[in-house]
Amino acid sequence: MTVTPAASTTDTPAAPAAMKQLSGNFSTFLTLLTTQLKNQDPTSPMDSNAFTQQLVMYSQVEQQIGTNDNLKSLIAQGSSNAAAMTTGYLGKKVSIVNGQAALIGGNANWTYNLTKPAAATQLDISDSNGKTVFSTAGAIGTGNHSLAWDGKDSHGNPLADGSYKLTVTATDLAGGTVASSVASAGTVTQIDMTGGTPRLIIGSMEIDMADIAAVAN
Repeated sequence: MTVTPAASTTDTPAAPAAMKQLSGNFSTFLTLLTTQLKNQDPTSPMDSNAFTQQLVMYSQVEQQIGTNDNLKSLIAQGSSNAAAMTTGYLGKKVSIVNGQAALIGGNANWTYNLTKPAAATQLDISDSNGKTVFSTAGAIGTGNHSLAWDGKDSHGNPLADGSYKLTVTATDLAGGTVASSVASAGTVTQIDMTGGTPRLIIGSMEIDMADIAAVAN
């Protein structure tokens, strides 16, 4: 059980470099302003509004750099909290409700539910590219049904382990659609944090936290 570390999302040199550049520009501005004040015509003094606006502008830029730094800190803190929370899923069996299941060692299992009796039910399994690799007829009764798949395509060829999705298409006697739902289960073996958002890994399948309906020991 492992956790893949997240890539750094904070560019630490950026903020100090921006502040350093701002400080350099501000020092240059003060030098020029001091020189102008020393050499101004006493009978026609400079309008103070112009350099007052410049000072306000520098202050606003400095505040914006500080705000950006605070936002980066909050984002980093949120990512750390998410990582800490997600590690609690390691070794736990979870229920998945997006139709996907992990094919591991030539074995994948789903449970599907029909809300009412169907005249015909079609079960299609597709790979991670959306290509249908296996099809069969399904149960037509109301309630829960299971599908155990041996990982072979419609021609009997064994397929590689990975993520596969079950789609259920059920119709009644009038040709109307019978509502259905699909679920599977698997044990979380890794946490992938490289994308910034935690993803759970079951076998070689990655799923989002939002696709988890239940967790069991």
